[in-house]
Amino acid sequence: MTSHSREKDLTRLGDELEAECPNGAAAAAILSAGVGCFSVAACGWLGDAFPIAGHLFNFCHRTGPLSGVTTTAIMIWLILWLILRRVWGWKALSMRKINIAAFLFLGVGLLLTFPPFADFLQGK
Repeated sequence: MTSHSREKDLTRLGDELEAECPNGAAAAAILSAGVGCFSVAACGWLGDAFPIAGHLFNFCHRTGPLSGVTTTAIMIWLILWLILRRVWGWKALSMRKINIAAFLFLGVGLLLTFPPFADFLQGK
């Protein structure tokens, strides 16, 4: 048996084990964390780009819109996590797709936190 065929066998075995193992709870946590990171950046960008959104995010006047941005993002993360946990609970899901989606949300959220990119989106 060659090294290449052993690697293929191990990959196939890993895919079979992944399909059998219930990982819905972990997938829900990973995806909701990615969406939560994106929601912090998106809410922050909205609060900065639109004065009405900044006013709506102003939950505590001493901290300004940041109080509403973080509170809203935490609520989005927690509600999505609870919904996905209930729906996916004991299912076996493709973690590859979940991880890719979570990293895409994280990447776009990180991109929105850079002022030059956020200013570009606002037309400044």
